[in-house]
Amino acid sequence: MLETEFASPRYLDLDAWPTADVVAAMFEGQTSAVAAVRPALSAIAAAIDQAAARIGSSGRLVYAGAGTSGRISVQDGAELPPTFNWPRQRLVFAMAGGFDALTRSIEGAEDDRDAAERQIRAAGIGTADVVIGVAASGTTPFTIAAVATARALGAVTIGIASNPGTPLLAAVEHPILIATGAEVVAGSTRMKAGTAQKIVLNLFSTGLMIKLGRVYKGRMVDMAARNLKLDKRAIAIVADLAGCDATRAELALAEANGDLKLAILIASGHPLAAAQALLSRHTGNLRKALQHPLTPPL
Repeated sequence: MLETEFASPRYLDLDAWPTADVVAAMFEGQTSAVAAVRPALSAIAAAIDQAAARIGSSGRLVYAGAGTSGRISVQDGAELPPTFNWPRQRLVFAMAGGFDALTRSIEGAEDDRDAAERQIRAAGIGTADVVIGVAASGTTPFTIAAVATARALGAVTIGIASNPGTPLLAAVEHPILIATGAEVVAGSTRMKAGTAQKIVLNLFSTGLMIKLGRVYKGRMVDMAARNLKLDKRAIAIVADLAGCDATRAELALAEANGDLKLAILIASGHPLAAAQALLSRHTGNLRKALQHPLTPPL
């Protein structure tokens, strides 16, 4: 039996417990889910390093999953464009049952291997792409077929599962086991396993963005400012990193058409054209661009 399906004797009378005890037990389960991620940190780091080396300036992040695991995966990917200005065309979601499955159960979709292969091939997955398959059980046919197809096409493949020795972990280059064990409600992997999945995806995607130069000094320097809150945050980031006042930061952002990296270089004293050239030369790496001396005035 899969560990995530095991009915723990501790919880057999759960429905007869006082509510406070039920909530406490579920809370303990959530904290144990966090702890289950620690043994996987080195595997997560290795996956980040290979993904960063391969994805370059055109590769895509591909999330594959079914049910709860698929929904958690979509949530992670959907946050990357507003947070790190990750191009939407460089995101692919291979979801069992399609996007309708985000809000309702699509019966039998998780068993459809052919649909998974079709979705991966239709997306034109190749050697620059990074495919992340997520399944608490580690046995979901759709997810296994998705990563197996992607690996055969040369993509970097990563698998996240909560049961050891399962087919998903065997099908990928980078298996990430998060051994969350039995759930408080047997088989309800939206609980402990789901929490651990979200943590691993947070670590992986944010770590990848850091390695790709989309974070500098702990700031989201590729952030897309699309509302008033983010406009204020952008001004504060430019002012802080360029060492200038808010007025100068706002002017630099306007000159840079909202591009934070360009604005930081401009506010630091680089003319627009020189700032653009520096970022191009250093493939968008702000740290390296800022190490370049200022162009002397004519």
